[in-house]
Amino acid sequence: MDGSWTAAVMRRIHERVVGSSRAAPISSSSDVWLLGVCYNFDESESSPLAFEQDFSSRILMTYRRGFDLIEGGDSKFTSDVNWGCMIRSSQMLVAQALLFHRLGRSWRRPVDKSCGLEQEYVKILRLFGDSEAVVFSIHNLIEAGKGYNLAAGSWVGPYAMCRSWETLVCKQREAEGAAEAARELDDQPLPMAVYIVSGDENGERGGAPVVCIEDASRHCLEFSRGRVDWTPILLLVPLVLGLEELNPRYIPSLRATFTFPQSVGIMGGKPGVSTYIIGVQDENAIYLDPHQVQPVIDLSRNDSEVVDSDATASYHCNVIRHIPLDTIDPSLAIGFYCRDKDDFDDFCLRASKLADESNGAPLFTVTAETQNVSRPPSQSGEGLGDNAGDQNNEDVDADGSAHEEDWQLL
Repeated sequence: MDGSWTAAVMRRIHERVVGSSRAAPISSSSDVWLLGVCYNFDESESSPLAFEQDFSSRILMTYRRGFDLIEGGDSKFTSDVNWGCMIRSSQMLVAQALLFHRLGRSWRRPVDKSCGLEQEYVKILRLFGDSEAVVFSIHNLIEAGKGYNLAAGSWVGPYAMCRSWETLVCKQREAEGAAEAARELDDQPLPMAVYIVSGDENGERGGAPVVCIEDASRHCLEFSRGRVDWTPILLLVPLVLGLEELNPRYIPSLRATFTFPQSVGIMGGKPGVSTYIIGVQDENAIYLDPHQVQPVIDLSRNDSEVVDSDATASYHCNVIRHIPLDTIDPSLAIGFYCRDKDDFDDFCLRASKLADESNGAPLFTVTAETQNVSRPPSQSGEGLGDNAGDQNNEDVDADGSAHEEDWQLL
């Protein structure tokens, strides 16, 4: 089947679900928040251009065709078209955290194609190549996520995706063994601890997930193998904020997370159609769309070889798309990257203030010490919330009415 015809059909289907892919107009009368940076077009004539450069510098991961074979059940796949959007959204979020860590939040992709690309930037893209030999490839994510029902050809939810990343990072470190232990922390493929913030088995049914400072410290200590007390840390907060629709009580808090300088966005979208949300303006979520079908790009060359701008063009987009915040799937995952202990402390202060101002509907809360035994990562695949339509009966009282907060325990 012709690839261009397939891409055109997929685009029409996607537009019916998410909306048109035409460039969305950005209002000049209200602030735009993009991963912790505010753009006010009234105050500066340069703001629209600065916003566009920032947006187009974010790393885009999309469907690819022609990659190394992945087996899934009775089928074999050389493309993730129509099933890999959540995996691609998660790759974008982790890639953004790596970009902030390696090159800083102020890094911008060169506009002048004659300018050379930073080697650190190229190294980041190489980590996400579509081959089993590449550490954060779709192949290795699927292998790591088998315990969470992650499989080629099947869609998976944000919680399972977060746990799959946690498993992949752990397996990668175990496989490297003594060599990895001797390596400098910053030389590792993912030079940061990963902390999945989820519900508490012994807490009240429902209830917001808790960021535990003691647990974050433990993750950092384990990641460094006891060498340092604190390391960079990536927090992933999977949430289910409603039953079939997003509970509107959470929208103000969701919007506010993009004002955090630690924000690395949200894996979310509409049921079964994941996108990577990177900003907000008024009642709209600005996102990067993984549903474009592109051929595989091979960047796996020696570090000494020059990679030009054209070779990496498919990893960026200048088409600004948005969807109304109240239409996104209630099953989502928020990411935060904290560079050091001071940055984490600042995140905790902001998160606590946000919870206090949430009118009783916090996304998550912060505590100093572990108060209950946390639920261990599930290996059964049960209760993973693959989409907002698959809520279990624990979210409904005996009389059939939903809990006020519409929380699902993760």
